[in-house]
Amino acid sequence: MTHRFGHVAVVGRPNVGKSTLVNRLVGQKVTITSRKAQTTRHAVLGIVTLPEAQIAFVDTPGYQTRFGGPLNRSLNRAVTDTLLGVDAVLFVVDAGRLGEADRKALQLVPEGVPVVAVVNKVDLLERKEALLPFLDQLSRERDFAALVPISAETGLQCDVLLEALVKTLPEGEAAYDEDQVTDRSERFLAAEIVREKLFRLTGDELPYGASVVVESFTTEGALRRVHCVIIVARETHKGMVIGEGGQHLKRIASEARQDMEREFDGRVFLDVRVRVDPAWMRDPRRLAKYGYG
Repeated sequence: MTHRFGHVAVVGRPNVGKSTLVNRLVGQKVTITSRKAQTTRHAVLGIVTLPEAQIAFVDTPGYQTRFGGPLNRSLNRAVTDTLLGVDAVLFVVDAGRLGEADRKALQLVPEGVPVVAVVNKVDLLERKEALLPFLDQLSRERDFAALVPISAETGLQCDVLLEALVKTLPEGEAAYDEDQVTDRSERFLAAEIVREKLFRLTGDELPYGASVVVESFTTEGALRRVHCVIIVARETHKGMVIGEGGQHLKRIASEARQDMEREFDGRVFLDVRVRVDPAWMRDPRRLAKYGYG
């Protein structure tokens, strides 16, 4: 049997479920999720090993067309840079919704790269009969290798999606160990887990102006000691993160620690603090310091 291997970028506008899809295909969480746009800020590799193929999915930030600024430019650059070196692309759209932001994300894909269109959230369609006309509309946007309706949330037709994707990949041997699911370190995952809790447990106005930095990560036997700083752009945001009597920050840290212990399969001591840096999203040097750009 011919064995295939390839890197596959997962692209689309913000909030179409790219990270949820990658986690579903990999079979465990390798990238964080929330209902808020731009949850993903880094290209994260999720590795799927099948008998006939190995697929290295690259989860990219949602391509942002509404807002500018150094941070958005950095996130968009992560998308365009990723697309330069992949063997195939999963283009993810919401079922029944195809807008200008979707088209701009699709236009980023270089000519000659196989693209599988993933129509996500079909389980949420109020009128199921609207799916076929939508697939027909989508098919006119590009010569797709396949169009696959799925639900990343429930797993519906994700096996069909993998079968269609494998056919687009070049022949090649596996590049990663069979049990490897991501290329990211535990230190990186720790920061992402804290940021996910921050996104999920705070108001809509805060998360985009916040980030997380791990200042130290040490291992003592089965115990990991993690010291994180949540960076916020405004003094008022610091109060929102901490909450009355520190209760909000305690909940963020507690839930993050529990997730880390599940992910790392061991005990975790987690210390989380908050720092105000008003210019962090506007200053390219600060962005680089915090891992962007």
